[in-house]
Amino acid sequence: MSTMNWKRRFTLCECAVMVLLLGHMTSALEVPLDLPQPPTITHQSPKDYIIDPRENIVIHCEAKGNPHPSFSWTRNGTHFDVEKDHKVITRSNSGTLVIDISEEKAEAYEGVYQCMARNEHGTAVSNNIVIRQSKSPLWSKERNEPITVQVGVSLILHCRPPAGLPPPIIFWMDNNFQRLPQNSRVSQALNGDLYFSNVLAEDTRNDYICYARFPHTQTIQQKQPITVNVLNVDAMNETVLAAYLNDTDFLGDRPAGERKPSFMYPSGDSSTVSVLRGETLELECFADGLPTPEISWTKANGDLPNDRFSFHNFQKTLKITEVMEADGGDYHCLARNRLGNAQHIITVVVKAAPFWISAPRNLVLAPKEMGMLICHVGGNPKPTITWLVNGVPIENSHKDPSRKIEDNTIILSDVQTGSSAVYQCNASNEFGYLLANAFVNVLAEPPRVLTPPNYVYQVISNRQAMLDCASFGSPIPKITWFKDGQTAIVNGDSYILHENGTLQINVAQPLNSGKYTCVATNSLGNRENHVYLEVKEPTRILKQPEYKKVQRSSKAVFECKVKHDPTLIPTMTWLKDNGELPDDERFVVDSDSLTINDVTQEDEGTYTCIMNTTLDQDSASATLTVVERPDPPRDLELTDQKERSVQLTWTPGDEHNSPVQSFLIQYEDSLHEQDVWNNMTEVPGTSTTAHLDLSPYVYYSFRVLALNDVGLSEASIPSNQYRTNPASPDENPSDVEGTGTEPDNMVISWNEMTGLQSNGPGLQYKVSWRQKDTDEDWMSIIVANVSEYVVTGTPTFVPYEVTVQAINDYGSGPKPEVVLGYSGEDRPTMAPESVKVLVQNSTVAEVHWEPIPPSTVKGKMLGYKVSYWKEKSLQKEDSKPEKPQELTFSGNETEGRLPDLQPYSQYSINVRAFNGKGDGPPSTNQKFETPEGVPGPPTFLRITNPNLESFTVEWGPPVDDNGRITGYILKYQPINNTEELKEMTLLANETSVILENLKYSTRYKFYLNAMTIKGSGPIVTTAITIMDEALIRQPAVEAGKARPVGPVFGSVNFSLEEDHAILNWEYTGDENNVYVEYMLDNSKEAWKREAVNGSRTYQLKSLKAGMTYRVRVVAKDHGDATVHSTEELLIAVPAMTSRQVDIATQGWFIGLMCAIALLILVLLIVCFIKRNKGGKYPVKEKEEAHQDPEIQPMKEDDGTFGEYSDTEDHKPLKGSRTPSNGTVKKDDSDDSLVDYGEGGDGQFNEDGSFIGQYSGKKEKDTAEGNESSEAPSPVNAMNSFV
Repeated sequence: MSTMNWKRRFTLCECAVMVLLLGHMTSALEVPLDLPQPPTITHQSPKDYIIDPRENIVIHCEAKGNPHPSFSWTRNGTHFDVEKDHKVITRSNSGTLVIDISEEKAEAYEGVYQCMARNEHGTAVSNNIVIRQSKSPLWSKERNEPITVQVGVSLILHCRPPAGLPPPIIFWMDNNFQRLPQNSRVSQALNGDLYFSNVLAEDTRNDYICYARFPHTQTIQQKQPITVNVLNVDAMNETVLAAYLNDTDFLGDRPAGERKPSFMYPSGDSSTVSVLRGETLELECFADGLPTPEISWTKANGDLPNDRFSFHNFQKTLKITEVMEADGGDYHCLARNRLGNAQHIITVVVKAAPFWISAPRNLVLAPKEMGMLICHVGGNPKPTITWLVNGVPIENSHKDPSRKIEDNTIILSDVQTGSSAVYQCNASNEFGYLLANAFVNVLAEPPRVLTPPNYVYQVISNRQAMLDCASFGSPIPKITWFKDGQTAIVNGDSYILHENGTLQINVAQPLNSGKYTCVATNSLGNRENHVYLEVKEPTRILKQPEYKKVQRSSKAVFECKVKHDPTLIPTMTWLKDNGELPDDERFVVDSDSLTINDVTQEDEGTYTCIMNTTLDQDSASATLTVVERPDPPRDLELTDQKERSVQLTWTPGDEHNSPVQSFLIQYEDSLHEQDVWNNMTEVPGTSTTAHLDLSPYVYYSFRVLALNDVGLSEASIPSNQYRTNPASPDENPSDVEGTGTEPDNMVISWNEMTGLQSNGPGLQYKVSWRQKDTDEDWMSIIVANVSEYVVTGTPTFVPYEVTVQAINDYGSGPKPEVVLGYSGEDRPTMAPESVKVLVQNSTVAEVHWEPIPPSTVKGKMLGYKVSYWKEKSLQKEDSKPEKPQELTFSGNETEGRLPDLQPYSQYSINVRAFNGKGDGPPSTNQKFETPEGVPGPPTFLRITNPNLESFTVEWGPPVDDNGRITGYILKYQPINNTEELKEMTLLANETSVILENLKYSTRYKFYLNAMTIKGSGPIVTTAITIMDEALIRQPAVEAGKARPVGPVFGSVNFSLEEDHAILNWEYTGDENNVYVEYMLDNSKEAWKREAVNGSRTYQLKSLKAGMTYRVRVVAKDHGDATVHSTEELLIAVPAMTSRQVDIATQGWFIGLMCAIALLILVLLIVCFIKRNKGGKYPVKEKEEAHQDPEIQPMKEDDGTFGEYSDTEDHKPLKGSRTPSNGTVKKDDSDDSLVDYGEGGDGQFNEDGSFIGQYSGKKEKDTAEGNESSEAPSPVNAMNSFV
């Protein structure tokens, strides 16, 4: 086939395969390192590598591949044999070079280096790495002559730093290493020159020093200082000027005046600047002029790029970052002052080094597949593209029929196994180059899923979820997703399937949770992987912290209550002003709050609570404002000073975040009350002035206090003193009164005036009076320093007109007000007459009287007092008179009621008038009698002498008979029975009656009341049950009360169990108020009780072993008073109860006892033999010296024996075991096993046997301390046998 036909055929199918080829490129993934693959450069040094000559040179070159690649280097285009240079070391499994320059100059290794990584599948190459040594050359030597200039001219101080690598950083300083101040008039250019738009006299100095800092070597070099003298020639004579200008460079012949701007840099009207795409553009212009020009920038035919430009150096520098082609064009720099303006146009030309539009990507192809490598680059001028394969120009490599080159594209078709290689694309122009490696790896590989299996994805509800299914295979696998084993997931509104296998869920909901399966499939097989999605509830702050305004030294609490998914672990963080909380114990962080104790002013700010989980967070903020009392006002000033007024002004102090509500103005009168401050007036918090009305004859000082929500401030510093002149009084004394204290006087009183009210010196009072409604003249007297005057010789209780007027040395006060007063009172002189008593009933009477004449009142009539008292009872002969009672009737009343009288009694009564002075004489005593009334209740009602068929009812007469008792009425009937109520009328002298023929075992209720001729009195009641046992005697019932009487309790019995007592009793009374009461015998403690709840049997479990108790059963009424009780029982609880089991007849027990007896006999024989050989057996002495305790019965269940003793003499076995607690009662014996043990350390093992040798007791005194025995204990032997 001809070349033309092949091209045409390719063109026709090119569109058909383009999609497939792009699919290979966009979906290419990292090849797992366990599979064969060509090398890939993973890390390399930068293209322009400036090294520090003081450190070793490290040139990086790292690569991966399978097999692992080998490395080689070229230097300046020729092979660099690193093995021949002992100063060069290659790192293990790496191509990185480490060059030791400690004995060599760094310049020796400058050059262009390139690394090659190769294995059997291809070769990858690095960029050309240019190694250059950093340089910080010295400043060339020069002599700087002093510069002398006229005031106002422009000036440029040149720096001209040495060219370093990289370029140095320039700045100007003085001899004291202080930066020279710069401003819109004086500023530094990018090249380091210092520009003065115009000079001033203060610019004169001899230490203008330019410094250059070289960043790589961290060295600083300085230029020789420059001296600048700024002169004003017009202000100097010729002699001085000539002397000053000798040996100096003089610029200008006269001072420069004001002038419009002109440009010092750049020069001319226009200039051109070139910049590379992606770099930073800096344009600058400096203008001469006076006044100092202002600089502004614009772009022709467009705006400055909003987010990439900034102004610096007092608007003299325009900086544009990440330059784009659109940034090219004309920029206008405009210098303007009030005399005119100047403009310079800078044309910016944007060039571009090569840049990637689409770099070639690695290809993984299966045999027979097609692929394409694209090297798409941009640049200005357009870059030249060359291809290499395995580091060799492609035109020099072996011909490959499956490979076709079309400009920037390599097309591979029908690839074969073994055709793997690394292709390099090199794009270059005059401004630089780009180099990219892309391998073609021909593999046949079934699918594998690289995402970890069973991975759990967690996402917050309503957010995006991304489920990965990273895979590898050749051919490239197709990815299919399934949810919960259902049908395949397809692209739609809810799901997006990405080409790399990722499943995207746009808005995850709880129903999206579950198991997802991705299946990777190609022609060689398939592989599946399972992942899980959990959709969580979002974290939300339910209660946000609120704005707080607190006073200093108080407490502030911010609440932050949060709801979150319960499966996520939350973390609460608090910030202050977006930073960490202060490290201060005053800040207390709880689970849902922040507390700040003892708040200070520095605590003000914004506090943010952030609730973080592993998936999301929520935050809320609130501000804390610290308030305090305001600072005191200051700068008090008195203005507009007048005789009776003044204007006060002040400056408010700091409000401390709480607005001032008002200002309180106080004054001090140092003439009359020094150091006493009085409130004068109050003005709103928005005012800073107050108009003050003043009084005469006062030495004023003023101060101001500020009030806010927190409280009052401290007082301000007092104002200057302001004195007012004296004047006559403006007012008279207040509260003038005329009141008599005796029948022949009248006291005229008033409130004394203060020094502030006196208005002048010599304050006195003119007191005047005259009798009202007469033709008498006014009587007057002048007094001083008093507040009352007594007028004597007045008639009794007559009206007077009274006045009091203030007088001082400058005149009298205003005309005084006339006040009505009275002279003194006397007691009434006459008793009421015609006193009569009308008896209404046995307890109420009315009294009437005639009023006394007004002339006998002798004062202001206040009313009448009625006194009455009981003389005697008309029924009882020995009654005594009672104390009088008194009723008061106000005003001119002439009658009244006498309540609560005693019936059938004789009373006396009198009436007297009274006024403010006291009581008048009483009237003649009048007697009256009250009629009979109903009697009170009998004093008691009780049942006596009970038997099977009758008993006696006894009662006491009423305390209050209220007349002559005519008899008693007794009523009774069975309780809860329909029988009629039986009634008996008894004589007045009877106090008992015998009732017979009553029903057995029946409860009766009785009612009794007394009678007079006026009727029956209150009833008393009682009840009784007819039984065949003696009644329990009860105290008599008080009048008006009733208590049930009768033998409600029968016999009481008890029995003792192992740990409690059981009580049984008979009871026929109320079921709801029965208790068992108990207490220790001979104890003074109160009875303890337990409710029995209607039972006739009760287990008492609160008794202690070895104690004796008094026990009884009681019935109580609703007032908790005991109404019935059994006799007290004495219950003695044994010290230890036991469960006795009759095992004496058991065969195993008899055999065991025989064996024990035989063993004891053998042991006793051994002990006696040893005793006879030497040593005294101390146990024998113990037995003779002490009485043995009684052996307590042992429990079978803890492995001990029952009682074991001689039935004839009842002597226990010597050395037998104590009870299970290892002790013996001290009351029984002072001897114990502990006494016979060594040091009292005996103990019981798990089966209850005693551990330790039964040896001689350690005596408590030195005389017996050496007598011990080593004889074994029979009891120990027995225990060990058991």
